[in-house]
Amino acid sequence: MATQEKPALGAKTAAEAGEYKIVDVPEAHKEVIDRYVRPGTFVGLSDMDSPWVPFGDNAAIRHLAFDVRNNSYCNILWIKSAGVIGTHKHRGMVWAIGLEGSFRYLEYDWVCHPGEFITEFPGHAHTLVTDDPDGMKALFWMQGANEFYDEEGNFLQTLDVWWFIEHYETYCRANNLPINPQLYL
Repeated sequence: MATQEKPALGAKTAAEAGEYKIVDVPEAHKEVIDRYVRPGTFVGLSDMDSPWVPFGDNAAIRHLAFDVRNNSYCNILWIKSAGVIGTHKHRGMVWAIGLEGSFRYLEYDWVCHPGEFITEFPGHAHTLVTDDPDGMKALFWMQGANEFYDEEGNFLQTLDVWWFIEHYETYCRANNLPINPQLYL
């Protein structure tokens, strides 16, 4: 008895794929999904989609997503030249990927370069630094609050999804930029 080979999974070249088409995939709960699930979002490169919002004197944040149900948010952090983001402690998970330049944490023995991936776990305080004269950019996906502290270990402020929304919206209003609904999940 001959066995049938399963089709290979994964990407195909344009020639292999033939005609591009949307596949109508069966779904047992289609009406419920269509009622409650939003289509995916898209944030383009323009400042109208998401501007670089100042974050201190030497940094800016490009907000990409706000999820108020899960207190999670995604952004690109840009430190423009060698510098530091103050000591902070995450109260949720953080995932990041280096995009440009390099950065490290004073408390760890590694340096993140473009294309490298890091995770940060809740509870430990750390201090983000870039020694790169051209600075750094990294994409961060964060859950929960970030607590910032001064050089003496005194609590300064909490940054959570609500803080990041206010940071973005205040900047947009002050600069007559539209607030992009695609950022809100």
